[in-house]
This record gives sequence, structure tokens and C-alpha cells, in this order.
Amino acid sequence: MSPTADPARPHPPSTPDEELLGTKRRSVIATRTEQQRIERIDRDLEAGFEALRDLGPAVTFFGSARVDPDHQYYGLGRETARRVGQEGFAIITGGGPGLMEAANRGARDAGVTSVGLNIQLPFEQAPNPYQDIALTCAFFFTRKMMFVRYATAFVVLPGGFGTLDELFEALVLEQTGKIRDFPIVLVGESYWGGLLDWIRERLLDEGMIAERDARLLMVTDDPEEVARAVCRARDVQEA
Repeated sequence: MSPTADPARPHPPSTPDEELLGTKRRSVIATRTEQQRIERIDRDLEAGFEALRDLGPAVTFFGSARVDPDHQYYGLGRETARRVGQEGFAIITGGGPGLMEAANRGARDAGVTSVGLNIQLPFEQAPNPYQDIALTCAFFFTRKMMFVRYATAFVVLPGGFGTLDELFEALVLEQTGKIRDFPIVLVGESYWGGLLDWIRERLLDEGMIAERDARLLMVTDDPEEVARAVCRARDVQEA
């Protein structure tokens, strides 16, 4: 947008999400009817259900798109995904670069199915080359449903707002009983330490969450510990 552009002036949508969310506020020019939007949502869901119906046990990995392959987090993410894959789990990511690429690459190292649930964005999201099943979702909410539906656990590598969004959605689903016996594992103790302190010192101490809620997260730097956690979850879920 140019410096002289009117920010309130309606503009064409850059993504299906923007078209869906912005048109009721008149900030985005409508390009579809309500029926066409519903059909687009249906296509997202149908494509995911068809592509992943025979996937088997899987673990979803989240993490930043902005991490280079020579960064320590990339190596940690790749090794963690490889170790989880050795236990027979497919690996699901958001399909982009950075730590998503690292996890898909770890799946390839382990010889298990590597899934990327890509999203249409106006920036940053380019598919990585390590995907055996690559889907492109039009909407964040359909994509996030796929992340949960086909996973045994979440592994959360360092990341920004997108990673935090996915992390806290999983926590709410677990807290409210929408999913059960579903590990949420933070990888990177130094990165996540401040967040965990805030959860206990503010949310828990001020009564915003219960003690059991604070225990929904585990944190580790050890790929072996991650593998053990997701294997325990698989045993419980399949019992």
C-alpha cells in the first residue's frame, strides 16, 4: 500500500482467508458468494480427508519459517522428527521453509511419510521439497483442523505468532476435553522457558488456569524424550 493510500478503502483480497473474513466489514472487495465460500471450505476438507485417510499414526511439528538450515534449531528439529519417525510415526508440518522443512526432512531421513499442509499467504510461505503428501489449504481453520485430526501429538519447535497460535489452540482443545491423551511437547528449553514461567507465575498464580492445565505442556531438548512421550500417547490412544 502506498503512503498516500486510504487504509479504509476496500481492496481486493490477497488470500481466501482475507476474502472470507474481511468482506462483512466492507474493507475487502467481495469476490465470491456465500455459497461459493462454503463450497471452497468443503473442497479444503474433502481434499484433506481423501489425502490423509490412510496415513496411520502421525505427529504434527510446528515451528518458525524464518530459521536457516545452519541454525541449531534446524538441526534439533530435523533430528527430533527423524527420531519420532523411527518409531513409526508419519510427520506432518505446515509445509513451509525453516523448521517445517527441518521436520519434513527428518521424516525423509527416517523413511516415513512426510506431509505438508501448506497455506496460501501473501508472503513467506513457499513449499519445501521434502513432502511426500503436499496439500495447499485455502483457510487457516481447515488447515489447523487437519493438524489435530491426524496427529497423536504436537511437537512445538521455536517459532513466532503462527507457532504460538497453533500451540495455544492445542492447549485449549486439551483443556476443554476436545482432544485427550494428546502430548504437547515444547522443544527448546531456553526458548520456551520464559513462556512457561509466565504461565505458572501469572496464569496459574492468579487463578486463570488450574494446576492440571499448567501440566499440559512438557519441555525438553532431548529427541529421545520426545519419542518416548509420543509412543506413550500412541499406546494409550490405541488401547
